[in-house]
Amino acid sequence: MRDGHPLLAAVRPLVEAMGAEIVDPDKTDGDCIPLEWEGKLVAGVRVLTLHDALVHLVTQVEGELGGRLAELGRVQKQVAVRLLDERGAFRLRKSINEVADLMGVSRITIYNYLNSIRGE
Repeated sequence: MRDGHPLLAAVRPLVEAMGAEIVDPDKTDGDCIPLEWEGKLVAGVRVLTLHDALVHLVTQVEGELGGRLAELGRVQKQVAVRLLDERGAFRLRKSINEVADLMGVSRITIYNYLNSIRGE
């Protein structure tokens, strides 16, 4: 891949923040977003699947809070749920169950955190 290409240098921070990946032009497929420069394919961007998106969001939150979800204290778990909610994680199907498993709590606990956060 042409790492030094100005287009790749410009989009790399955005691609990495999304948890996507830049792929060589000869490895692009129908799932990739083509990156073209002056009519030539420079690379492609492969975006996350919905499941990968949840994993990426959880990984981001764990990095921000300094530990795996299961290792966080109660208050930090509530903060993690708030951050995940703000980022749309709980719009994904079965994400509440997955996050509950990762935190080592019940799905009812996640619902309680969400109700408290949302003022319900």
